[in-house]
Amino acid sequence: MTQFKDKVIIVTGGANGIGKTTSELFLARGGSVICWDINEEQGNAFIRENEGSSLEFMKVNVADRSSVEQAVNTIIGKYGKIDVLINNAGITRDSTLKKMTQEQWQQVIDVNLTGVFNCAQCVGIHMMEAGSGVILNAASIVGLYGNFGQTNYVATKSGVIGMSKVWAREMGRKGVRVNAVAPGFIATEMVTTIPEKVIQDLEDKTPLGKLGQPEDIAMAYAFLASDDAKFITGTTLSVDGGLVL
Repeated sequence: MTQFKDKVIIVTGGANGIGKTTSELFLARGGSVICWDINEEQGNAFIRENEGSSLEFMKVNVADRSSVEQAVNTIIGKYGKIDVLINNAGITRDSTLKKMTQEQWQQVIDVNLTGVFNCAQCVGIHMMEAGSGVILNAASIVGLYGNFGQTNYVATKSGVIGMSKVWAREMGRKGVRVNAVAPGFIATEMVTTIPEKVIQDLEDKTPLGKLGQPEDIAMAYAFLASDDAKFITGTTLSVDGGLVL
């Protein structure tokens, strides 16, 4: 499939989990994919798995403005454009409000919120100059409904939803679409930290009776990045199996 032929796509946090699956999907559909990740070992392993393809890896810390700016300038210098930015990178440092440390709070804010801002601003400027582009931001259903023990994470994901709406308004007339995807509970390494009983309870409460797979989120990104979604901007697409109905 050549749906994204001649398209340049950045996937942050692209070396594992949902990001890796998303990178693979856009790659399979003809895109030139640049995987940004702070984990160099995983990034290089990903490149070896896809040797000979149009996949690239760049070690980028999205929380570090200079790291983002340098990476964007390198890509623009090579390709002359960026068509799609998927702000997928994110971390958790869970704790109740009573026990949460300043460090736990700040680490999550720096990556999940400031990191999204850094990437969207640095890339968005080039997209607006080109008159086209798509920015997709990873939100979460907890950003819509809250979750026990995740003050920091929920704050960032709620913020991402709000920023997506603002950017859709600001950049729409410049030809740039901005949307958010709000995954439910997806079977990734992050979920392995959740007790099995809690997982079972989540599955029981989900109308579709199971956790989502990384492919489910990747497919949502692919739809929103494609011309099939050319009149969709400023929305938050929940991909949660009906969990919050």
